[in-house]
Amino acid sequence: MMSHDQRIGNYVIISPVYNEEKYIETTVKSVIGQTLRPARWIIVDDGSIDRTQDILKVYTSKYSWIQVVRASPVKDKKWDRSEILPFHEGWQSVHHAEFDFVVKLDGDLDLPASYFDQMVMCFQEDERLGIASGVYLEKQKDQWRPVKMPPYHACGAAKMVRMKCYLEMGGFAHSQGWDTIDEIRAQYRGWRTRHFKEIRFYHLKGEGSTRGRVRNSFLHGQIYYLSGGGALFFCMKVFDRMIFYRPLLLSGIGLARGYLDLWAKGTPRLVSDAEASFYRRLLNGRIIERIGKPLNLAEIKRKSWRST
Repeated sequence: MMSHDQRIGNYVIISPVYNEEKYIETTVKSVIGQTLRPARWIIVDDGSIDRTQDILKVYTSKYSWIQVVRASPVKDKKWDRSEILPFHEGWQSVHHAEFDFVVKLDGDLDLPASYFDQMVMCFQEDERLGIASGVYLEKQKDQWRPVKMPPYHACGAAKMVRMKCYLEMGGFAHSQGWDTIDEIRAQYRGWRTRHFKEIRFYHLKGEGSTRGRVRNSFLHGQIYYLSGGGALFFCMKVFDRMIFYRPLLLSGIGLARGYLDLWAKGTPRLVSDAEASFYRRLLNGRIIERIGKPLNLAEIKRKSWRST
């Protein structure tokens, strides 16, 4: 079923979902209503025990381009199990097909009807754009607010990747931290990665809400280790979390513990030495930029005072 003004884009969506009965129908309806809908949508259910499967069956019976598969069972399903593992199961069912883009999409989003239409146009305007997304809004104190991200970051919840870029970087890493590793690998190979502030969507379930804030910080510490980040930027991140995140102190301690946990075990990083070095330069550049802004402002004031 397709409305008169709806077109089919040459992209595939893969969505890992787990116990999303509260949000999945909103996500499904927003994808069905896209002005440029996907050629295929593979939804990988990672062992849901709520009504997620029942809700999805209603729509798979109506739309042949939507397919639901069950992820392989995992004996030891810990809180930090990466959602990217079921994503790869979905990828296996479509990797032989020829698409222009692959999208990793969460099951707790509300997308505007033009989301993918706008995204594809952005890729068409920049042939070296490899990874991109819009900006997601989360509810904070009864108000929807955009979540801040570094300019080069595309959020993992609704990430679109040019297929050529995806294949060159070897796909997403089979581990937590995949949505940082992919950008490092892509940029290292000359691709641009970014988000578009004017393209917005709603993230209905807050990031890390199922894990808790301290565990979420612990996970972020592990990701920073796996991505090969440097000590200076990491110390600043720990300090920032101790002071500005809730719960105070514990969020920063959780971040440090996550990093040190993998460091003590000698866990191999997910990037090469060259990619890690590239990433550290990128992060150090952000530090210099932050420091430089107030310095530049002071210089402007000084010049203005001297000219009077």
